[in-house]
Amino acid sequence: MPELPEVEGVVRDLRPIVEGKTIASVTLSETVYASHEAGKQAIIKSAAPEQFEKMLQGMTIERIQRRSKYIFFHLTKNEESFMLVNHLGMTGAWFVVNDVLEITEEKFRKHIHAIFTLTSGELLVFSDIRRFGELRFIKEIADHAPLLKMAPEPFDAEACDFFLMQSDKPRFAKKAIKEVIMDGQVISGCGNIYATESLFKMSIYPAKPASEVSHTQKIELFQVICEVLQESIDSGGSTISDYRSINGGAGTMQHRLKMYGKKECLACGTTTESMVIAGRTSTYCPQCQK
Repeated sequence: MPELPEVEGVVRDLRPIVEGKTIASVTLSETVYASHEAGKQAIIKSAAPEQFEKMLQGMTIERIQRRSKYIFFHLTKNEESFMLVNHLGMTGAWFVVNDVLEITEEKFRKHIHAIFTLTSGELLVFSDIRRFGELRFIKEIADHAPLLKMAPEPFDAEACDFFLMQSDKPRFAKKAIKEVIMDGQVISGCGNIYATESLFKMSIYPAKPASEVSHTQKIELFQVICEVLQESIDSGGSTISDYRSINGGAGTMQHRLKMYGKKECLACGTTTESMVIAGRTSTYCPQCQK
């Protein structure tokens, strides 16, 4: 699943191409329509597909912003402001093309679920192979309550203090430290990949209860998380499995990872082990992380 660096890469690529342009029309896939008829609401949330298509017509994309793992398209029409909130899910990808045949990877071309035709003639295309992504049209953030619960951006001045405050709460005390730092209400945007890397850099056992990680260690851990996230942003994110930036672009952070997905510890040569924490496979070194 794309994490903060990958989503940031998508936003940075979309901004110069899409900001300031107006949506002429929206076309959703037959798969989206069929899922809504079956009561499953694939991709499009909180609106019927036909309603979604009509609402977005004539909207101007004023600004694109990342918040945690979400992409916010700030829209205007007739001096009113709206937002299209996107989560990439596990396999979501954006393309800006003149024709869908320009999408070179067949797996993305076969799973196009939303085409935003811009008045400039370009197509803003959302593809999602596994259909866990979301497109949600709202008036303001308060219209979707989970968005209000997100932790501050990790690079914000108050983020470390917020992390310390949240992680010290009784409801997190007995939870594995890895589960805590992957919780978007504690730290924004840190998922399995970067939690794995950060805990390895700190030599912390991922299943260690949060209450047993000292205050000093937590401060250092937070700083390491920020460093790892920034390194990944600078590297264009980690292209693992189906993640792509726009138009099929790939990142290089996967070549810099020291523990995620490794069979052997790069520090000591010990065979790595894994466990499931918060539903995610957690790789660690039994020698270095105790």
